[in-house]
Amino acid sequence: MAYLLLLLAIVSEIIGTLALKASDGFSRLWPSLIVVAGYGLAFTLLAQTLKSLGVGPTYATWSALGTVGAAVGGWLIFGEKMSPVSIGGMGIVIAGIVIMQWGSVTR
Repeated sequence: MAYLLLLLAIVSEIIGTLALKASDGFSRLWPSLIVVAGYGLAFTLLAQTLKSLGVGPTYATWSALGTVGAAVGGWLIFGEKMSPVSIGGMGIVIAGIVIMQWGSVTR
């Protein structure tokens, strides 16, 4: 259940981040409201996740996959460019999360 909450926290954070871009500096109402809701939900779910999982691997996973998800979302939704180097970097980030999870010890 904790990993499902973590996944939902990551998705909420990505939605909030993409809405932040769409809000145009908080000058557009609906994207701005989505930012607040997305980040609020993300932090609430992350707090619930931390009841069961260790803070180091959990936060690393949340922030790294949120970063990768935002980059992919920016490419898909806003047409932002992604170079082979940036794609490789995202692969390295994901590999780092996998390695960190292998070595993590939960309480």
